[in-house]
Amino acid sequence: MKLASIHYYPVKSAAGHDVHEAEVQPWGLAGDRRYLVADERGAVLTARDEPRLLACLPLLDGDTLTLTGPHAEPLRIARASEMPAASAMSTVDVWGTPVELTDCGDDAARWLSELAGRPVRLKWLDDPRRRPVDPAYGTPADRVSLADAYPLLLTSNASLAQLNDWIAEGAVERGEEVPAPLPMRRFRPNVVIDDVGTPFAEDEWKQVRIGEVTFRVTKGCDRCVLTTVDTATYTKGKEPIRTLSVHRKWDGKVWFGINLIPDGPGRIAVGDPVVIL
Repeated sequence: MKLASIHYYPVKSAAGHDVHEAEVQPWGLAGDRRYLVADERGAVLTARDEPRLLACLPLLDGDTLTLTGPHAEPLRIARASEMPAASAMSTVDVWGTPVELTDCGDDAARWLSELAGRPVRLKWLDDPRRRPVDPAYGTPADRVSLADAYPLLLTSNASLAQLNDWIAEGAVERGEEVPAPLPMRRFRPNVVIDDVGTPFAEDEWKQVRIGEVTFRVTKGCDRCVLTTVDTATYTKGKEPIRTLSVHRKWDGKVWFGINLIPDGPGRIAVGDPVVIL
């Protein structure tokens, strides 16, 4: 098996980037999900509720973030050293964990509010050591940035191919037109694996080494309605949740991909060997 692709997402629920190599840090890939969008109540806003966030393409250059989108000129966000002082920090509930985040200022708020069509603010996690992983699946020392729950998400091309076959079969059975295959970006993985002999073989993995980095597998990834958003039109459909509910449903949830925690830092690159330990 080998590493087929690497992806990171500077702003939670915004568009991501494909890269040839990446630095693995204890809390995730370097630059991955260190920013999020909060609504006027101070709660996390994601593309589950506001799909237009996916039209934002954040460009990260060192510690400078530039937001690009279809509605306004690009906006450069201050370097980390220029961010507001601690007085501009606030607590945001990130899926059950209160996390202190730094506000990125009024210019970023206006830019994103215009895109989202509602008042929002951009928040920054200055210290990724601040948010622990769920202790039921990690150690007290494990940390995660602003990803949903764990530092990295792994998927396989074999599993996606099987899912797309199931979707096509279901369409035929219902007398519907067979849709175009779903792209992997619907699932927002960090690492995608090639040459996995059996679809969903990753369900059984406990530990995996990618290149020079070893990862623990915490649990499978239960999927939400974000996977139903077409990343080209920002509209919601029924797939893949409808088909996953037929073939991949247990414990009241549907599943695709596995969550990883790195055992140490290192670098990974497309083409790296992938070994199950």
